[in-house]
Amino acid sequence: MTHSVFIDGEAGTTGLQIRDRLLGRDDIRLVQLDPAMRKDPQARADCFAQADVAILCLPDAAAREAVALTADMDVRLIDASTAHRIDPDWVFGFPELAPEMRERIAAARLVSNPGCYSTGAIAIVAPLVAAGLIDETEALSINAVSGYTGGGKAMVADFEAGTAPVHFIYGLDQRHKHIPEIMTHGGLLLQPVFAPSVGNFAQGMAVQLPLQLDDDRSVAALHQALADHYANEAFVQVVPADQVGARIDPTALNGSNVLRISVHGDDETGCATIVAVLDNLGKGASGAAVQNMNIMLGLPEGTSL
Repeated sequence: MTHSVFIDGEAGTTGLQIRDRLLGRDDIRLVQLDPAMRKDPQARADCFAQADVAILCLPDAAAREAVALTADMDVRLIDASTAHRIDPDWVFGFPELAPEMRERIAAARLVSNPGCYSTGAIAIVAPLVAAGLIDETEALSINAVSGYTGGGKAMVADFEAGTAPVHFIYGLDQRHKHIPEIMTHGGLLLQPVFAPSVGNFAQGMAVQLPLQLDDDRSVAALHQALADHYANEAFVQVVPADQVGARIDPTALNGSNVLRISVHGDDETGCATIVAVLDNLGKGASGAAVQNMNIMLGLPEGTSL
């Protein structure tokens, strides 16, 4: 059986990567819009009407317009923007988050794709909150570095022209767009201090959560809780305790849909850091969208990944 898929916003970085992952599949027919008509409501509506699933790779406002445009259609939507990630009418598209998530995604008409930073942060925080190793009101800080492809066309052009700094920190007003979804889906009631940054490399990401340790929250306990949560997952891996390295390469998983978590620290010092590494354009964007699409269409989850 062939399923029809429309990528609205195919020309952007995420859209292009999704298209590349789907090209050549004999179970997917891509519905494509003439680039000259990409802002024509009727032309877009015609494409939506032909699709079983549409993936929105758009700015927030345009994504909301697309949702309104398709309100009376049968097409199912995956939204890669920030617009609907904490909307209760949408299913959060993180299959590994909880045991019931795949069933919810499979049945949903509306699925929101997680953000890149938030994918790494939630992957660490949510299982530890569920295990009682992080209190929902605990004061946390989350630090991260991403490749510059996550910043859009202008930032990509700046780095590729050599006019961007080697590394910069931003979001210092603590109003970064990923914070609400980190809190909502991570199970936090107190806003964490979030310090994202961008490095002079195209793809890749590392998200860090430093924690103070105590008798109950040891390095081994943190590792065990995460390993138990992701024990049967193909795309979220926990590095065995005896294989944790001394350095983290944020580009190590580029080109894959894998997110890898490692637990570092020393009970004697009372300090630990948990790190999630992922491709910001893979599990942090296009890979996650294809994974969700496969689940929604009842196809093998790892196809194209």
